[in-house]
Amino acid sequence: MSSHKPDTRTKILESTWKLLETTTGDDVRMSDIAKQAGVSRQAVYLHFPNRVDLLIATTRYLDEVKDSDGRLAASRSATTGLARLDAFIEAWGNYIPEIFGVAAALLAMQDKDPAAKEAWSNRMQAVREGCEAAVKALDRDGQLRPDLEREKATDLLWTLLSVHNWEQLTNACGWTQDAYVDAMKALARRMLVCET
Repeated sequence: MSSHKPDTRTKILESTWKLLETTTGDDVRMSDIAKQAGVSRQAVYLHFPNRVDLLIATTRYLDEVKDSDGRLAASRSATTGLARLDAFIEAWGNYIPEIFGVAAALLAMQDKDPAAKEAWSNRMQAVREGCEAAVKALDRDGQLRPDLEREKATDLLWTLLSVHNWEQLTNACGWTQDAYVDAMKALARRMLVCET
């Protein structure tokens, strides 16, 4: 039986993740993270020179633990634009509830905390890149609506798939996860795909 102990960097990342999920947006200080991880503040700063680096690293660590690359494999390997669009919406739409605790904390903190704002912006740019890839695949296949430029189509899809919209529909309106994903796929097709 393995008695593997996480290294200091991993303990710091896991502690940051846990604190973000349980603070409901309160500021998470480096000293709080050090205490949670059972390390000194100096150890935290040795691994992460500033809060921006730590928060971005934590969101990427979350992606690694939750296997975001594996989740996106179907989208990335899709042979048609429609298949890529549907697979991306499924992957991202089903990922949101798993990262919502961290997302909600960063969103709540971003108005008063530049590090949280930068970390959130960094991760949302990755989502935008996924939207852009789906739009490019539709355009390549001649299926993107002719009245939409790629950039505008990407903006629309990115906005449709925002965490705020997921939260509104699932938490406030009571939609199931499956209903949310199905609706986003249908809306994205109506919004982006030209009729044949």
